[in-house]
Amino acid sequence: MGNPLAMVGPMNNWRTTIAILDDEVQIRKALGRLLRAHGFMVETHTMGSEMLQNFFEQLPDCLLLDLHMPGMTGFEVMEAIRSRHCPVPVIVITGHDEPKNAERVFLLGAVAYLTKPIDEAILLSALQKAMGGASSKEAFPES
Repeated sequence: MGNPLAMVGPMNNWRTTIAILDDEVQIRKALGRLLRAHGFMVETHTMGSEMLQNFFEQLPDCLLLDLHMPGMTGFEVMEAIRSRHCPVPVIVITGHDEPKNAERVFLLGAVAYLTKPIDEAILLSALQKAMGGASSKEAFPES
């Protein structure tokens, strides 16, 4: 399908909202800057319980989710989302790459499992895959 960076340019994704849930402020800021540079709308969250309070009222187009956070873990967030049969695609990001974690998140419905530090091209490719449904024509035009 070609270079994902060529398909995802500024202003192509202005209606696409990506939620980022990570307890590390540097990760949230870096991912937010990167995604905004590619035209995405971004919302960031520090804690799973805080994010879930309003999550189901206005769903993002995709969720970037850290696994290891204080309080509610990424696994627990995924379980809460899936228990409501929520269709939001989840891309897991982690600094603790363990095969058992990858297996578990895919069983919970994750569309990708990425390890930190996150490569820009790999992240954008994962976003394209995650939103490959009806919204992909708006978010990732073929032009």
